[in-house]
Amino acid sequence: MTARGWFLFSLMGVVWGIPYLLIKVAVDAPLSPSMVVFTRCALGAVLLMPFAIRQGGLPRTVRTHWRPMLAFACIEIIGPWWTLTDAERHLSSSTAGLLIAGVPIVGVALARFFGDTERLGIRRMTGLGLGLAGVGVLTVPHLTGGDARSLAEVLVTVLGYATAPLIAARYLKDVPTLQLIAPCLALSALVYAPAAAVTRPAELPSTEVLAALAALGAVCTAVAFVAFLELIKEVGPTRATVFTYVNPAVAVAAGAIFLDEPLTAGIVAAFTLILVGSVLATAAGPKRGPGPVTWSTRQTSRADGRVECP
Repeated sequence: MTARGWFLFSLMGVVWGIPYLLIKVAVDAPLSPSMVVFTRCALGAVLLMPFAIRQGGLPRTVRTHWRPMLAFACIEIIGPWWTLTDAERHLSSSTAGLLIAGVPIVGVALARFFGDTERLGIRRMTGLGLGLAGVGVLTVPHLTGGDARSLAEVLVTVLGYATAPLIAARYLKDVPTLQLIAPCLALSALVYAPAAAVTRPAELPSTEVLAALAALGAVCTAVAFVAFLELIKEVGPTRATVFTYVNPAVAVAAGAIFLDEPLTAGIVAAFTLILVGSVLATAAGPKRGPGPVTWSTRQTSRADGRVECP
């Protein structure tokens, strides 16, 4: 993977490793899932739309690609963001983040139905397996609380997160990043506006909650989506989602540094598995060398009587 790809990969590992904490702060306020998703999408759209318009040709882009854009918006944002936010009313933020780390494995399976857009070798499959093992080491101690509905909602989110990049890579690769994500966020905000209005809080939320919503919309939505779509174009849809293996490690590291949570041998082992797995899973596949030369048996007669084999 290129230096640019590694930068985008590292950025995504961090900026999509903290939304679970921010969402938890918001729903514990308590704000409704619809209000959280609306605020996140509206803020992201407001920040990105001027840049998308400045590029020119936005209406034509939407008219030409509205079907896959609508599918991307529904599968990546409108459905998964609500189910994830609603699940965090009952699940801890770390549990939600750990479960989301199953996205790359689901993505590998779904890629077969999209024409196997990426070639997977033994090295990358081993990396995916090691990363999943590391996530498992982190997950087992944290899988407490919640109910069947919340776990099912997270699984719906996983399915959406694994499917949407494949749609973007296959049908939207020629669409400028800003002209894809800005309209999708605007549409999502419109969808949730009525429910957000009905469930809006009677009083202005605390400064902590407002800061969480601002960071969720500006950093974890606007900045993160631009980086994510650029990462898909850089490394492909399957490798792009491997950063979800790093998200749980980011959550555990933040807890150890800022909350004095214990850093056990099991966590260190999980870090190692996740990092090694990520490197292997994001590695480029082996290059195919030139095929064998095929010699034709057809002969050509020259004017001087000699024979050539082309």
